Amino acid sequence: MSILIDSSSNILVQGITGGEGKFHSKQMRRYGTNVLAGVTPGKGGKEVEGVPVYNSVRGACSEHPIDTSVIFVPAGFAKDAILEAVDNGIELVVCITENIPVHDMTEVYHYVNNYTDSRLIGPNCPGVISPGESKVGIMPGDVFKEGRIGIVSRSGTLTYEISSAMTDRGLGQSTVVGIGGDRIVGTNFVDVIADFDRDDETDLIVLVGEIGGSEEEAAAEYIARSVSTPTIAYIAGFSAPKGKRMGHAGAIVSGEEGTAESKARVLEKHGVSVGRNPAEMARLATEAL
Repeated sequence: MSILIDSSSNILVQGITGGEGKFHSKQMRRYGTNVLAGVTPGKGGKEVEGVPVYNSVRGACSEHPIDTSVIFVPAGFAKDAILEAVDNGIELVVCITENIPVHDMTEVYHYVNNYTDSRLIGPNCPGVISPGESKVGIMPGDVFKEGRIGIVSRSGTLTYEISSAMTDRGLGQSTVVGIGGDRIVGTNFVDVIADFDRDDETDLIVLVGEIGGSEEEAAAEYIARSVSTPTIAYIAGFSAPKGKRMGHAGAIVSGEEGTAESKARVLEKHGVSVGRNPAEMARLATEAL
């Protein structure tokens, strides 16, 4: 079983005629994902790799049973693209776009979570993959395999590295979710961990965090209070200097809070084993299982 997406998910690509949208649409279809339609205003009536293009989300949804959208539009238009998707009733919206203004995401977060039934993953995320069933986003499908480990991560590259190490040891994944590394994202660790905990075919949860913010600490408290599925974690940035942003907009340490060490202490206090390097995670997973 998987969460969020599976082999029956029907995908819309917003920004399909751009370089990234075109390339990753092809990769998703090659993986077996049901990419039914694309949207680029002004390009309606064309095709990209055999996928029909529409001028609007409404036009695409009127012709196809869309339940998931993936967004590759430029940052300046991403807010409108997300709002257009949720206003047309799309259940899951995955926003790959990075560098969206914080003000835009503040509006989007408030609207999506208070006035719609949609779920937003991202922005600035690699997407979601349920190995062997469907992938939505930019994750390289060949590093994952079907299995019973659920992974939720703020980092795209570390997600691939840790998943690959587990795959090499025969440890497959039920679903892998990249929630994004920006300061404001639509879905947090707790949301995804709750989904995995309800999934009968996820036997282990892996949390991949990084410096900055307090999402990992909130997840640790939630795990201790409400989660029965075994959970392990990795935090990137044990050697990160204070006050400097490390890759993601949300990855910045201020004072003694938000450091990798402080996050690891809180997680371990709540019974979550924390790896100090990515390669160690496969061993911790084997022990936890």
